[in-house]
Amino acid sequence: MMTEEAKNSDHDERSHLMSTEQGCNNLYAVTYEEAISKTGYGKFHFMVLALCGWAVSSDAIEVLSISFVLPAAQCDLNLTSNDKGWLNSIIFVGMMLGGYGWGSLADHYGRRQVLLGSLTVNGLAALASSFSQTFWLFLLLRLFSGIGVGGSIPVIFSYFTEFQPKEKRGTMISVLATFWMFGNIIAAGLAWIIVPLDIGYFSSTFTYDSWRIFIAICTFPSLSSAALFFLMPESPKFLLNVGKAEQAAVVLKKVYDINNPKAIIPFEVETIVLSSDNKTESLHRINANKNVKHTCGSKSVTRLLNSTFELLQAPLRRSTIILLTVSFTISFGYYGLWMWFPELFSRVEKYGGSPCDHVKVVNATSNNHTCIIPDNWTYQSGFLTALSNLPGNLFTIFLMDRLGRKTILVIGMLGSGVSVFFIPLIHNKIQNLLLSCTFGLISTLAWNALDVLQAELFPTGVRSTAMGLSSAASRIGAILGNLAFGELVDVHCAVPMIMVAALLVLGGLTSLKLPNTTKIDIH
Repeated sequence: MMTEEAKNSDHDERSHLMSTEQGCNNLYAVTYEEAISKTGYGKFHFMVLALCGWAVSSDAIEVLSISFVLPAAQCDLNLTSNDKGWLNSIIFVGMMLGGYGWGSLADHYGRRQVLLGSLTVNGLAALASSFSQTFWLFLLLRLFSGIGVGGSIPVIFSYFTEFQPKEKRGTMISVLATFWMFGNIIAAGLAWIIVPLDIGYFSSTFTYDSWRIFIAICTFPSLSSAALFFLMPESPKFLLNVGKAEQAAVVLKKVYDINNPKAIIPFEVETIVLSSDNKTESLHRINANKNVKHTCGSKSVTRLLNSTFELLQAPLRRSTIILLTVSFTISFGYYGLWMWFPELFSRVEKYGGSPCDHVKVVNATSNNHTCIIPDNWTYQSGFLTALSNLPGNLFTIFLMDRLGRKTILVIGMLGSGVSVFFIPLIHNKIQNLLLSCTFGLISTLAWNALDVLQAELFPTGVRSTAMGLSSAASRIGAILGNLAFGELVDVHCAVPMIMVAALLVLGGLTSLKLPNTTKIDIH
């Protein structure tokens, strides 16, 4: 018979051996980057690209569709230039509100759930707006639509990024960003086909004409995207970050099985940690969080504030401030001009010359509210300008990982800023179209590089919050840019053009201070 002391000694020795063995296992734990690489790259990743790309296109369609209806809606809603500025701006107000709130919720409750909710809100509010007969109700419903768009844009990129291995991440995020261009082309093409038509329902109390039909059709991508996300899993990187390592492993196994349907060797990864910096510490933190229950209410606000506070502390503070500055300047410049292109094309077609030559004519007739449905040239120009994004997108797809994100961002912002300086100097509609296409091509470089950078700069726990905060700064820039155009375009369009050019150049110079994130692990 063993004495009590011997039993205790034997128990302690076995406990020590088990602890040592567990410690050794921890040392060989697989990082998330290693685990996602083991799944291979195949069918599942292309499914994610197709769905996230369709969702990005739906957001682009929703944001840009309003610019194509302004010339036609002017008669029905009795719009002034100031009203048009507010209609262009209001969706960005909603995006600013939605981006921050939805983004923080996505960091705590999951990417997939937030995408389901935000895409549905976007589609239903936009559909309802097509029935509005008054300016202010139309404006309010576009605000709610913007809240939905603001939630989906940053979360789509977070969700997509977290499925990408680091060696493909820059290229694939660039590919995803190109779907914004496809959304722009779809919106411009539909506007060209539908808005000039004399179709719809007309009565003394209710009108549902071609531009309203166009708005309604534009909601299909967002609603169909929401339905398709029901079939997708949660981001395994998010699951790992909130302590659900087993669920993360299950998702990764499904990814492996879809990518390798004929594989003989099964996906064998039992222990996954966030990073290689301290595998044992990461594993202990995950295990400690396994039983954490996420609750709503006041704790959601606390988490949102904590995530924001973390972004404003070292070592993330500098990157956060620079990113917010760049996001503001590029959005003020790009959306401040891009959303007004259809209106400028319409004015050039009506009055000839430069977009700035029409000012005296418009001011002289601004009180007459003569209703002239824009002809095909306005929408053809919009379509060609949207198509001009294609070369820029192809450039970033092939060179994002070679030249680096920061280099392309600087080139894009400085180049687009310089191109805007020349717009007031043109003399006919062909020159106007060519310079607009040049601006569209170069600015695409900056947008795609910024999409990649903001997805890589921040760790998983605050990534969606950071992107939501960046989106908020971007929306403020877009709002102010459109309001500035609405106020100043009838004074002299060279004034807002110079503002746009100066801010784009400023953003390009500021972006020189961002760190390099090319081919690094995301944390």
